[in-house]
Formats: sequence, C-alpha cells, structure tokens
Amino acid sequence: MNQLRWDPTLREWVAYATHRQDRTFLPPAEYCPLDPTKPGGFPTEVPREHYDIVVFENKFPSLSPDAPEPDERGTALTPTAPGRGVCEVVLYSDDHDATLAGMSERRIRNLVEVWADRYRELGAREEVCYVFIFENKGEAIGVTLHHPHGQIYAYPFVPPRPKKELDAAREHRAQSGGRCLHCDLLSQEHEDGRRIAAKGEHFSAFIPFYAHFPFEAHVYSRRCAPSITDLDAAERWDLARVLKRLLVGYDALFGFSLPYMMVMHQSPTDGEDYEGIAHFHIEFYPPNRTADKLKYLAGSETGAGAYVVDVLPEQTALTLREAVERAGGAAP
Repeated sequence: MNQLRWDPTLREWVAYATHRQDRTFLPPAEYCPLDPTKPGGFPTEVPREHYDIVVFENKFPSLSPDAPEPDERGTALTPTAPGRGVCEVVLYSDDHDATLAGMSERRIRNLVEVWADRYRELGAREEVCYVFIFENKGEAIGVTLHHPHGQIYAYPFVPPRPKKELDAAREHRAQSGGRCLHCDLLSQEHEDGRRIAAKGEHFSAFIPFYAHFPFEAHVYSRRCAPSITDLDAAERWDLARVLKRLLVGYDALFGFSLPYMMVMHQSPTDGEDYEGIAHFHIEFYPPNRTADKLKYLAGSETGAGAYVVDVLPEQTALTLREAVERAGGAAP
C-alpha cells in the first residue's frame, strides 16, 4: 500500500508504504541481494556474474507508479492521495565491499551520466514533479544493505526541503535584482576561503557558513546550472574529481569509511520555470562529530526544527581540508 496523507500544520505530504516493514535488513554478505548472481549460487536482483552500474526499480518502494486511490479518503482538512511515483536503486559496483570513495574518477564520471539519464527519463513522466537522487551510507544512517548503492525517488510533489530552498532562492532573486542565491553564497565562500574543502575548475566543495552538521559539505556548480542534465562534459568530469577528493578526505578524517547522507538538489520537473532559481548542487550530511560521537537529531532539531551544533564550521572546514590534502586531494 502506497498512500499520501496531508499534514495541514506543516503543509506537507507524508508518505505511507506499509509493505516496507518486511524489507531485507542487513543480511549476511553471502546473501546480499545486490551482489551479482554467481553460477549455482544465491539468486540476487542482478542475474549476471558481473556488472558495472545497474539501475532497477526498488522491490520495497516508498512510491509506486500504479498506486490505487486510498481506501481512507481523508477530509477536506486532511486529504489523502495515491502514493504514485517511482523508486529506483542504483548499484555503483558489483564489488560488495566497495565504496564511492574508493572508486576511480572514471567510474564516478560514469555514475554522473547514469544520474543524469535517470533524472531526464523520470522527470519526463507526467506524474513526477521532483527527481531526488541520494545515497544513505553506513549503519549509523540506518542502511539495511551494505552493498554500495544509492537511490532515486521520483516524487509527485516537490518535497519540503527543496521547496523551502527554492522559495528562498526565488525571494532572493526578486530582492537582489535577478541574482542567484546559490551563486552569491558560493561567491561569498570563495571570497572568505576558510570553509573551502576542495576546488576544481567547475565545482567547489565547502562546509557552509550555516552548516547543520559538524562536517556537512556542499558541492556547488560554479555555473548556474539548474540540473545535472545541464552540465557539459567538462563539468561532469570535474564533478567526479571533486566528489572523489571530498570522499577520500571524509575517510581520512577519522581513519574509517565515514557514514553520510548524500542528496542532490536541482530543478523540479513540474513544468515551471526555475532558471536562475534552481542551482544544481550536492549536500553531504555525515553524522559523526568526532571519531566515536554522533550528532543526533534530538529534541531541538526534531521537535523545534532548530539545529544546535557543537563546533564552528571554520574549525571543521580546516580539519576536513587538511584531511583532503593528507589523502592526496589538491589544496584549494
């Protein structure tokens, strides 16, 4: 059952997918459903001995293309709607123990092409208003499978966080004589310099002035490109390079493969004009504040929506930049 229910207090949809209670949870490595299927071995989601990058529809989707009208009709105050959309899984490699950080720039570049392809195809569907590409990595984030993979949710609405960001960008554009909010933020970060973690020719990675997590990093396109499909070949290569530098720096921070949430913010696909408003970028939210302490989203963060962070971005950016350099990434 895939169903949406409207929360009138926050003015946002909540998705319900009751079948997800039974999804696979941390199986033994030899029974990973995302591994290749070996001859005579455990049948997996990929019936091949080897593969490069694979995309398939999630067997336990939060949204479904054929979701029926809900039995529970709701009211005028709290309406319901079918949970229609698409949920896909993107397998980065057939190596069960690999991570995105350990992959070559070429493989990450190929993954950028896959992301762009899925954004284009899913965004063209009439019912899809926002294509959300993301990765949950590590048990601290709550992953249920360790195999290196990401996900794509094609929503029938623009989700609350990107919508809030787009509303702020639209207001900034109106008040600044047509300037892009994200271009101005990136310019400010470049001018200050203290929070830059890695810089390429077309992309920059930095811990924002207002970071909500100690080692939160944003990867911004220097050019005001609304979506990943608007990036040219040189920009896509540079995105792969900057992602690689940042990720190896993350792993060098504390000497282990760092858990994180990676999310992409870009133009909705609802048919409206977002030129100069949407600005393609990727945000990383690692939960670690030290090697053995996590930043929990507790009462203030979850109940009030007010983040409290224990260390200033200038200090964590210095630590992350040193880790990037130590791991072999170019200095900004």
